[in-house]
Amino acid sequence: MPVFLSIDLGAGSGRVIAGISNQESFRLEEVHRFDNPGTDLPGGSFWNIVGLYRDIIDGLRRAVEEYGKDIVAIGIDTWGCDFGLIDAHGRLLGMPHQYRDARHEGMPAVMHQRMGEAEIYAQTGITTNFYNSSLHLLAEEQLGSPALAAADKLLFIPDLLAYWLCGVQAVERTIASTSQLLDAATGDWAWDVIGALKLPDKMFGGIVAPGTVLGPIRQEVARDIGMEGIPVVASASHDTASAVAGIPMEGDDPLWLSSGTWSIMGIETREPIRSPEAFAARCCNELGVEGSVRFLKNIAGLWLIQECKRQWSLDGDKLTFAEMAALAEAAPSFSAFIDPDDPVFAAPGEMPAKIQEWCRKTGQDVPQDKGTILRVATESLALKYRVVFENFCRLSGKRFTRLHAGGGGIQNEFLAQATADALGIEVVAGPIEATSCGNLIVQMIAVGHVADLAAGRELIRTSFEFNSYQPRNHESWAGAFERFQSVTGS
Repeated sequence: MPVFLSIDLGAGSGRVIAGISNQESFRLEEVHRFDNPGTDLPGGSFWNIVGLYRDIIDGLRRAVEEYGKDIVAIGIDTWGCDFGLIDAHGRLLGMPHQYRDARHEGMPAVMHQRMGEAEIYAQTGITTNFYNSSLHLLAEEQLGSPALAAADKLLFIPDLLAYWLCGVQAVERTIASTSQLLDAATGDWAWDVIGALKLPDKMFGGIVAPGTVLGPIRQEVARDIGMEGIPVVASASHDTASAVAGIPMEGDDPLWLSSGTWSIMGIETREPIRSPEAFAARCCNELGVEGSVRFLKNIAGLWLIQECKRQWSLDGDKLTFAEMAALAEAAPSFSAFIDPDDPVFAAPGEMPAKIQEWCRKTGQDVPQDKGTILRVATESLALKYRVVFENFCRLSGKRFTRLHAGGGGIQNEFLAQATADALGIEVVAGPIEATSCGNLIVQMIAVGHVADLAAGRELIRTSFEFNSYQPRNHESWAGAFERFQSVTGS
């Protein structure tokens, strides 16, 4: 059976996943898992990009040992926005910074002096957020960065890794659309924005569609992994684009949720929505597979719970996520609320104390035990979903009746049920590995293994398990939503 390899990199870990399919069934096998820790140095926060590449090579070597000549293609997806700069000789100019690096501070004011945010939104469909590539590039321009001056090409993280694998420098469209430097309607660079920000236009090279076959792996890579000629596909290189491609959606309800460190809710459309109302709601337009647009809103997501787990582990209490979900479910409901998107929660460290302080400053009962802290975070996240859901219904003119959720976060059944309760609609959860599924499906389309995205999603639908959560306790959640809006100003 043909084997497709998904290299799926998140902000904390990475994996090489094998997708095995005979066009009638589809299964996943994990080949290699590795950590992706960021590193704080005197010059900022960086990714260990060379270490990631070596882990990828290790994973590909293991895949060749397991599947050999059955391997058909390789595709990479990663988080958005971060990038590397390449000189005219193809050399990387320094380690890529992390999107949480503090160099973004003060940059929105500089950017909006050069071009107003509403004008930028009218072209890119992206609001200004601390993680945007635009702000981090502007920071380099403000610092007089030698790397920026010497750059011949800008490659986003999946583009850079694909270049190292196959030798082809290309920017894939879905990952470029996260940058706030791409025109959401044309799919080309937003040259007016680039010019206004005084960024070197020569480094913004050709853009390819998701599903483009870049070329075979380099001979050096072939020697390392023990097999030559494997094509590298520019898959849906942004992990959310892959996740949305990997979530089967039915009928007239293209409402989706990618649930992970970030929760990203959106609707799949054919045209960007860049109205003043969409701008006011801070919604963004990123590009997807087969010419689709992901009209979406980023939400803090499981970051809150992950950071609580990390802090308690540092304090000597090593809880599992399942144990934490059980503690939350046993705690009293609706005791207090936080705004998960408050900037105070964006930086790592001391998350339980930050949640307690937020409640204290807003005059609410302060959660004292771990279960109550987790319940406050979980219920607040579900109610934030409700705010975004109501905006999507208003902006699209449609009342959605079903939410399609995928990603690792759907394993938190307490949060999945809370989401159904808060929104008052059915939540269909699956697949857990939506990102890898989408990455693999795009590869399959590229080599003709499946006809198109609809056929790929049908293959996913028939191959994986899905859970349905029906809303309950409508009156109590409606009252909680009013209190949440009052406390958070949402």
